Formats: sequence, C-alpha cells, structure tokens
Amino acid sequence: MCSENAVKKAIHTFVLLAALLPLAALPGGEPRFYPDDPLLVEPPPRDAGKILGRKFSDYFDFLYSSFGNPAGADPKAPVPRAQTVNTLDEAMDSAWWQRRHYYRPMSIEELVRGPGGDRPPSAAGKWTVTASKNEGVTPGFTIIDATGEKYALKFDPIGHPEMASAPDVLVGRFFHALGYNVPDNYIVELDPDRLEIRKGAKVKDELGKEREMNSRDITEILMKVPQDAQGRYRALASRYIKGEWAGPFRYWGTRRDDPNDIVPHEHRRDLRGYSVACAWLGHDDSRSVNTIDFVVEENGRRFVKHYLIDFGSTLGSGTQKANSPRSGFEYLWEFKPAVIQFFTFGLAVPKWAKAHYPDFPSIGRFEHEKFDALGWKAEYPNPAFSNRLPDDGFWMAKQVMAFTDDQIRAIVKTGQYSDPEAEAWLIECLIKRRDKIGRAFFAGVLPLDRFSIIDGRLAFEHLSAKHGFTAEPQYQVEWAVFDNTANTETPLAGAAGLQVPNSRAEFLKARIRGGEAKKFVDVYLRLRGGRREVVGIERHW
Repeated sequence: MCSENAVKKAIHTFVLLAALLPLAALPGGEPRFYPDDPLLVEPPPRDAGKILGRKFSDYFDFLYSSFGNPAGADPKAPVPRAQTVNTLDEAMDSAWWQRRHYYRPMSIEELVRGPGGDRPPSAAGKWTVTASKNEGVTPGFTIIDATGEKYALKFDPIGHPEMASAPDVLVGRFFHALGYNVPDNYIVELDPDRLEIRKGAKVKDELGKEREMNSRDITEILMKVPQDAQGRYRALASRYIKGEWAGPFRYWGTRRDDPNDIVPHEHRRDLRGYSVACAWLGHDDSRSVNTIDFVVEENGRRFVKHYLIDFGSTLGSGTQKANSPRSGFEYLWEFKPAVIQFFTFGLAVPKWAKAHYPDFPSIGRFEHEKFDALGWKAEYPNPAFSNRLPDDGFWMAKQVMAFTDDQIRAIVKTGQYSDPEAEAWLIECLIKRRDKIGRAFFAGVLPLDRFSIIDGRLAFEHLSAKHGFTAEPQYQVEWAVFDNTANTETPLAGAAGLQVPNSRAEFLKARIRGGEAKKFVDVYLRLRGGRREVVGIERHW
C-alpha cells in the first residue's frame, strides 16, 4: 500500500507537470483548459529537504558544450516548444523568474533601486575582513559591516577603472527588471583604514596552503587595483544572498536532488528567452559558472531559488580587460570561421573585424552598428539558447522593448561612470541594440500581445506598430466554437472581424492573421459568470 507521503508526492508532481507543460490538449479526452487557467504563478514548491552544494568545472562545461551534446538532443528532430509556460504562452512566477517591468510597469525609482538598493555597506564603523581572494579574474575581500551584513568586495583592473564594477551594478538592475533573481550590488569607495582583519581569518598562499591572513595580504590585493588621488579605491560591494549555498545550475537537464526541478533547463522559457537579454547587454559570459542556487525557506517550505550572478564581463568588459572583438559574433571555437580563415590564409575579413569601438577604457568594446540581434552568440554553445524558438525570442524582446530611453539613462547612471562621453556612448548603444532586438524578434511572429475584451471586441497591441517598426496590418479573423474536452472546433458562419460573436458556447476561438499566412495567433475565450475572458494564446509561425 502506498504511504500518504507517496500519494501526496504523486499528486504534487502531476499538478506541477500539468502547469508546466506547453499549451496542448491532453490525450484521452482531458480538457485543454482547467478552471484555474491561466496560472500566473507556479504551484507551491515541495519541501526540498537536503540539497547538496556542488561545483562545476568551467573547462568541462566549455568542452562538453562545444564538442558534446549536453541535452542529448536529436539534431534531426524539431525543437519542442518551451514547457514552463501557462495557457497565455507566458512564463509563470517561480523560483527562476517573476513578472516585473513589462507586466507591472516599474517607476524609475524602482528600476534604479533594483533588487534592494537600500542596504549598501554601512558608512559607520569598521569593515571586518573575513576572507580574501588574491588570485583569479577578480581579486577581492569578503567583509562584514558594522550592522552585521556580509558583502563580497571586487575591484576594477588597473587601466580600466569602472569597466567591471559599473556593469555589475547596472546590468543587475536590468536583469532584475526583466524578472530574474540577482544579487543586491553597490558601488562603494573603500578607505583602507576602514578595514580590519577578523582574528582567525584564513587565506591560501600560492601553493594552496592555508594560513592566517595579515595586513600584507590586503596590501597586495590593493596594489593590483586602481586608486584615486585621495588614496581611495572604487569597489563593487555585492550583498551576500540569504540562504544555503547549493552551487550553480546548468543550462540543460535538471537538478536531481531538487524535487521541484522537473523541466529540462534547455526547455525552460525563462532560460531560452534569457539569450535575448544577454545579446542586448553583451553578456557573452552567460554560462553555468555565473549562476548560483540557494536553498531558501518561505512559508515553512525549503526550496531551491535560482540566481544569475557576476555581470562584470558585460557591456564590452572582459572583467580584466576589454572584451575580445569577436565577442558576440563567434564562439570561442567554431568550425566554419576556422575553415574560412585557414583556406583564405586569413585574408577573409570577418564581420566582427569591421566593428568600430570608441576608446573608452571604462566601457571596453561595445557597439551597436554591427550588432546582430538574431545571430548573437555567447562564448560557447548553450543548450537553452540554442533551443530558442520565435515565441521564446518574442517573449523576451517585448520585455526589452518596455524600457524607455529615459529609463535606460537612469539605470546606466547607477554605474557611476566618471566620463560623460563614455556614459553617453553606452546609453546610445543600449537604445540602438534594444531597437534592433525589437525589429528582429517581432518580425519572427505576428507580434500581438496584451489581449483583452473591450466593449465586446477583442483588443490587443501590435507591438511592432506600437514601437514604430512597421505599419499595423489589416487583420483577418476566423471564429469558431471550441470544444474544450474533445479539442475540436466548429466554424461560426458569418462571424468575422474583432467583434466577439454573440454565442452562449463556453469556449470560442479566434484565429488572427495580419498579412503573412503562416504567421497567426489563436486566441481562446471562455465564458464565465456571464463574461468573456481571454484564457489561451497560441502563436504560430
């Protein structure tokens, strides 16, 4: 006999799977829409129990992603639609992503504040150093301020002040507004006299041997970073995330010890769409090592929450130096470009070599003229990015386009660039790249969204026309009665246009075309309580 816990587990898994599967009728006469559709929030997570911390090899990730098949995909099979969507073809609020700026417009103050914005390291009292990192890409300290809050301090490279710290702050604000979980980051001025080393704090020497930290360790780190005329140092202070560290997540498969992680990551809408946001912000370093999972407790349940971290290698920055000119254009290893260069003896000029980068040490290499929204690439293949379909791209592009010019300017100012020309260039690039993303991804589908019923008519926004990219087309609408159980439809004779037919059928379906026959949107309407409501959206291309 099954135990009560086993039964509860089976029921929860069934409910979660039903919520996360793509919009599709279930076999065996199961209804397409349930009474609680559309779900805006994923079902409450199961208690995760014991989650083990883990680490990934960056080298293995590169090699396996570049030369292997991490997701085990059949190259001849069509890519399935994203699975973590509701009946409105939207991602649901979850431990991965939440509806923010596009869905609930944020004020400039909220955008600037980001995930916190009110808890920088205390300006009063000492900062106690509990650990240091004197090797790797970004040397720094771990500190505890006078209020007991814990922060990681990271610094810019000599020769490129502001290049890593500014993106870490402002890109985090953009990703937060786009719905992702990110750390609460601040730019601070460090006076070395404020630092004190906690008794017993340890550091590893060049041989990996642990010893007690001393003031010389602090000095050696500060010798590697820029210093202003007053002897102070600009630093990035990243407030520690609350919870139990569980290591990074991968962009394929699932986490076996997480009972709530049931959809392969390469099929998650929020990770597929993330590729578009990374293209906009030049985040070619979007790999597993720059993610992190934490076990948190809310409402008596322990579950894994997924974060994006470390944005110092974005917006033209390579963290320690300006990013490679090839960044965003080619993978670190790519067969076709290598063959072309070999057989042309290096005489073929690649597209990336034609890009123009102004000389701004605080920006690195960031531009907009050669930027290819559809063709942008991370450092190496990412299974979730590679699986992106037109509806995934549209989903993120509409969120990117929700940022106005003034909002972009306000968020860029949180980077505290000292060179106004560098700041102006970055703003120009982000605005131009934003528009390229809108044009490219809106063209992949019939770009209709924000469906509603107003005065008996089906209403929506044509996003490409709204943003001035194209003229709004003439629409052709076909109406049908939809049988929710049999998943069949019966055309409504004489019904046309956007006026909702006067029918007592529980479900109606409107198929909307706007010029291109292969691009259309199916809109499902439900009659409940005497009123029609939009219950389902399905895009075709």
